[in-house]
Amino acid sequence: MPTEYHDLSNWDIGFAALLIIVNGVISVALKLGLEKKLIVASIRTITQLSLLGFILEWIFQQNNWFYLFLIILFMTLTAGYTSSKNATRFYSGMWINSIFAVMVSSWLVTSIALLTVIRPETWKENPAQFVIPLLGMILGNTLNGISLGINYLNESLINNRGRVEMLLTLGATRWEAARDSVQSAVKSGMIPILNTMSVVGLVSLPGMMTGQILAGVPPLSAVKYQIVIMFLIASGTALGTIIAVVLGYRKLFNSDHQFLYERIQKR
Repeated sequence: MPTEYHDLSNWDIGFAALLIIVNGVISVALKLGLEKKLIVASIRTITQLSLLGFILEWIFQQNNWFYLFLIILFMTLTAGYTSSKNATRFYSGMWINSIFAVMVSSWLVTSIALLTVIRPETWKENPAQFVIPLLGMILGNTLNGISLGINYLNESLINNRGRVEMLLTLGATRWEAARDSVQSAVKSGMIPILNTMSVVGLVSLPGMMTGQILAGVPPLSAVKYQIVIMFLIASGTALGTIIAVVLGYRKLFNSDHQFLYERIQKR
């Protein structure tokens, strides 16, 4: 018999917050200097998630496609910008490429899931309840893959500039000269999700599956949903990373097969 859903109170959240306070005390004792970051991160977590909760409740009540579009557009733009802002090297227009890669990959994968796996008859009454959580999980992982991919591409091309230019001088095409860097960049972006998929269910229980089980959903049903989510995340991450890396490659090499290394700047 599934356990009845238990709604957490503010006191429950407060007790969980005590664990962060303990970490802060340890930081002070060991002079790690992390206490301020822990406080800021905790406040941001509470503020951002609480605000999100109010927004989602309002959107679910409105059940309006226009408001749904606005929030998923905001989520996508934020993910695209975030995926490019932390790179140690950048080129002009990199954030636009990142936003494009995030949008195409995450929206495409989410649409396929809603039309073929979950099916319209399930979500047509309240699409926001399905679209926002699905897209959010895909976006969060895709932006990590894109961030790692484009950062690796820029670093690899600069570090191997001599080899790349030598190959071009010897008659290699831009693809032949950049292929190793492009391939390694895509692999770099895929490492986190591949590691997660390798140990899921053995080392960790994913957040969505854990939440469903705590809410009283039978474990096997929660597992089925989690399997689908993992495949969607992997697909979105792979597609987004490939798009971002290829766009970066085309930005840094022209049609005359010249390496435009001067476009890569260090932050």
